[in-house]
Amino acid sequence: MTRSRKPRRAAVTVEFAIAFPILLLFTFAGIEFSRVNMIRNTAINAAYEGARKGIVPGATSSECAQAATQLLNFVDISGGSAVVTPSTIQANTKAVTVTVTVPITSENSFIAPQYFLGRNIVTSVTLPREATF
Repeated sequence: MTRSRKPRRAAVTVEFAIAFPILLLFTFAGIEFSRVNMIRNTAINAAYEGARKGIVPGATSSECAQAATQLLNFVDISGGSAVVTPSTIQANTKAVTVTVTVPITSENSFIAPQYFLGRNIVTSVTLPREATF
């Protein structure tokens, strides 16, 4: 006994109409989560590189901030900022902390962000300074 495939066509269309938007939702959510994770990792690396720049003798806080910002710009992240503590690195400074803040905006995303829009990624790295003899 053979059945006609015509009654089944409507069911396939309905199944597709239900499943396709869900598939798109997961696809775009995956893209956005991946981009935010990449921004987070870049912010951590930028804070680390900025702190590394500041632990050597003779380094200045502006060099630390510039190193962190340069790494953010290399990955095309806009609006990021780096704050170095202490603001003036002296010979007796024990540690350097670099805090990087990156806003999640449409400029920092592949698609218009839906889940993280308006939030900031803030990361901080503290490294002890090298001893001078």
